[in-house]
Amino acid sequence: MAILLPQQFYNLAASVGKSYYENLAGGTNASITVNNFGPFPVDLVVTRVNAPVITYLIPAGNSLTLSVDLLLVAALLTTPAGASTGTIQIATADF
Repeated sequence: MAILLPQQFYNLAASVGKSYYENLAGGTNASITVNNFGPFPVDLVVTRVNAPVITYLIPAGNSLTLSVDLLLVAALLTTPAGASTGTIQIATADF
């Protein structure tokens, strides 16, 4: 069964990070969509079970959608270049 979590808006100052999803009980399959409306890039930081932490840079005015297995944490981190704003939405699946 899939669960679409509510869309979350972010407005982060330069060099600030925030977690938007955490499942520390073993991870879950998920889809992550990030829209960056701000004038500066934002990093999507993905932590999965038994896998290295991966960071995806999302340039200003762009979006990214990922499907990941066994997601533990999804977080956003702004660069020292400046603040960023946009949305993040996560859908989890238990199959």
